[in-house]
Amino acid sequence: MARHATFFGKSPPAPLHLRTEPAQRHTGLRQTIAGIHRHSAADCTDPQIKPTMTTEPFNDPFAHHPELRGRIDDPMQSYFRSFQPSQLDETMRALGHGPDWRYSDADREALRRAFLGQRLGQDIWVFAYGSLMWNPGFRFAEVRHAVSHGYSRRFCLLDTFDWRGSKTCPGLMAALDVGTSCQGLVYRIAADLAEEETEVVWRRELVAPAYLPRFIAVETALGPVEALTFLANHASPDIAPHLTHAEQVRLLATGHGNHGTSMDYLEGIAAQFAVLGIDDPEVARLLADARSWPQ
Repeated sequence: MARHATFFGKSPPAPLHLRTEPAQRHTGLRQTIAGIHRHSAADCTDPQIKPTMTTEPFNDPFAHHPELRGRIDDPMQSYFRSFQPSQLDETMRALGHGPDWRYSDADREALRRAFLGQRLGQDIWVFAYGSLMWNPGFRFAEVRHAVSHGYSRRFCLLDTFDWRGSKTCPGLMAALDVGTSCQGLVYRIAADLAEEETEVVWRRELVAPAYLPRFIAVETALGPVEALTFLANHASPDIAPHLTHAEQVRLLATGHGNHGTSMDYLEGIAAQFAVLGIDDPEVARLLADARSWPQ
């Protein structure tokens, strides 16, 4: 896969392989399902930010950021429109995992409905901090630059499943975690499309329990909004919060799978930040060090 254009020398640490044991993955899956069912969207919101219905028409989703036009993939052409988690089952079987490595379609849909509840009749904002910034896969009526406070982008999501990493060349992506702040984009899904488009979001982001859905407050130039996002699930075997900078660099520089490289992913984030004029020292440092990694 070409690096996104629109949008030390250590062996892999032992936890990379230990974290993908099937039994451990099965236990984490069931615990996460139970945990999400205990939380409705109302339980995961900032009480100072009220759910919003945007009545002002937006004929141009890029009205606030014309510089992003052509930098965000057409959702209707996205791979994720038709992606089904079952497409990964063969890869996971080859890695020794049974059918419980992921949410079943029924469980995932039940989680979506239980979590979103009455919000499915309202506009829904979605906070993007990784590849959603250039390939959301869902239709949106509006996009804004946004900042979350109390959460940070953390490169801690291990990939050994032939996405942007494999068992022999493990990769790394980002998750949102408790921290200081995180800059990204926030998309508004119009109320009349919320049912269909959040189903696309759920298929993409909740394949397995690496993420937890939450509503958080984010700041935009036009005021705060409450946005759906996906936080790191520390009960998941795929979340590695204690990687050193050197380990992150190695994984980002060398990870590759059937859907591209971890370097593609990092450069995609940096490219969107450059267009928006965002200075993110961590992303810049990781990118510089990964580019210097000996090939």
